[in-house]
Amino acid sequence: MNNDINPISKSTYNLVKKSMDFTVTANKAIANNIANVNTKNYKRYYVPFEDVLNSTMDKNSMKTTNMKHISSSNGEPTIKKDTSSSMREDGNNVDIESEMTSQAANSMMYESLVRIINGKITSTRSVIQGGGR
Repeated sequence: MNNDINPISKSTYNLVKKSMDFTVTANKAIANNIANVNTKNYKRYYVPFEDVLNSTMDKNSMKTTNMKHISSSNGEPTIKKDTSSSMREDGNNVDIESEMTSQAANSMMYESLVRIINGKITSTRSVIQGGGR
């Protein structure tokens, strides 16, 4: 008998775990951008969500028949530099309102992921305890 978590639960757990890694990495990038809002020639950094999705997908779970399909990789979330030009005279391209909005959205995503994990733990505990009997 196999005592591992069933494949659906395990893949869901891995997706939630990788998503939490994404939010932590994204939060570091956002915090760095906010801290450097007044630094001359500073270019903002970001973590594209597609990277966490791609890194979580199992190569064998998806068949790609077109070059435009999502490809898999096993990497960690990556921080990328936004080299777009700036409307500011000092060359800094950080928009503080956009960063604050991203920070709030990222925090809400993290809290949602924590609730998913807590719900899974609560339901598992309930099963172990016999459903409250």
